[in-house]
Amino acid sequence: MLPQASRQLADDHTALDQVLSQLRKALDRRDVLISHDKLDLFWARLAVHIRAEHLHLFPAVLTGLSERTSDQSVTPTPDQVRTAIEQLRADHDFFMHGLAQAMGIMRDLLKETDRHDIDRGIDTIRAAVLEIGKRLILHNELEENQIYRWATNNLSEQEQADLATRINTELTNSPSRFSPEDWSNQ
Repeated sequence: MLPQASRQLADDHTALDQVLSQLRKALDRRDVLISHDKLDLFWARLAVHIRAEHLHLFPAVLTGLSERTSDQSVTPTPDQVRTAIEQLRADHDFFMHGLAQAMGIMRDLLKETDRHDIDRGIDTIRAAVLEIGKRLILHNELEENQIYRWATNNLSEQEQADLATRINTELTNSPSRFSPEDWSNQ
């Protein structure tokens, strides 16, 4: 069983997957308004999730590992941890860059009246969202099977509880454009 911080982040993966599914359905229906709202929500929620990992999880794992003196066959090396975190950060950059571009196109579509241009824009966004979704699957597996477990194995119970509190604070800190119900009901 995952400790609270890792469980919070894994549960957030599930919530993000739900929003991503809703976004894909809206894009498939070519509904610009709902697609915009779901894309904005997905982008914001993913950014908050990433912020929690960058500010709290990654430093905690690196610190916990450097302070651990257990059996090396169970504990990853500092190079393994740094390499995994570098890969996750590169993925995060890919997600945020792709979603920012998709959001720029979507904002233009809100003003567009030509159906052909709308369809072409939706197709571009849909392709980007599908690519992000594919990479997100592998990304989440790496996080859940390595980084989250490393946090579990290399942090004391108190450190894990403190980390869970900090992560919860980040995950519930929604941008002001979202109502608490919009943020938590996904």
